[in-house]
Amino acid sequence: MRLRMINAKVSRGGALFLGGLPFLFVAIAYLIASTQRLAVNPSDKLLPSPAQMWSAFLDLATVPDKRSGDLILWVDTYASLLRLFAGVGVATFAALSLGIAIGFIPRVRAFLLPFVTVVCVIPPLALLPILFIALGLGETAKITLIAVGVAPVMVRDIANRVLELPSELVAKAQTLGGNSWTMVLRLVLPQVMPRLITCVRLALGPAWLFLIAAEAIASTEGLGYRIFLVRRYL
Repeated sequence: MRLRMINAKVSRGGALFLGGLPFLFVAIAYLIASTQRLAVNPSDKLLPSPAQMWSAFLDLATVPDKRSGDLILWVDTYASLLRLFAGVGVATFAALSLGIAIGFIPRVRAFLLPFVTVVCVIPPLALLPILFIALGLGETAKITLIAVGVAPVMVRDIANRVLELPSELVAKAQTLGGNSWTMVLRLVLPQVMPRLITCVRLALGPAWLFLIAAEAIASTEGLGYRIFLVRRYL
């Protein structure tokens, strides 16, 4: 039986069906809970019905705000995405440059790797008050929080990928007369780019968390600010 289970192939349609079941179960559970709460209190906003959510989405997306005249959904989304891409961009540049340096240059590795390893285990949100005190409540603090939150792990992953390079490749490059800069461009960089893309993809989730936290504390626009503002009226 075990061999049959592990060797069983799943068709494309079957995979789509099985993959959709968890979403279906969650949707059904939400609808049941929402229906029960609205039956007791039709004005309940904690678990709105799908019709109420769609109506609220249209209001935020198409109806200008009475005070500012802006379309709130798009203004907040643009502000959050701008901060997110800026923070992840800074972290990506730091991961690529520092990761290659740590993994490829022994002296840099001895100097920075212990520090990066320690920073990786520090909760980034614990640095939020320090960043706001040092950098103020503007965009710099929010972008810095995102960069500081995801960069150390990315730096460590890129450095580990460089250390995984076969020593034979480095020896061949040195035999052919390649200097350090040439080996970085022609040997190391092509090898680490797939890992860098994976690091960026995995960093987007934590980056959103840090962004929402920063916007909730000190911001006048953004998805995090809007979420915590609406939360007051629930």
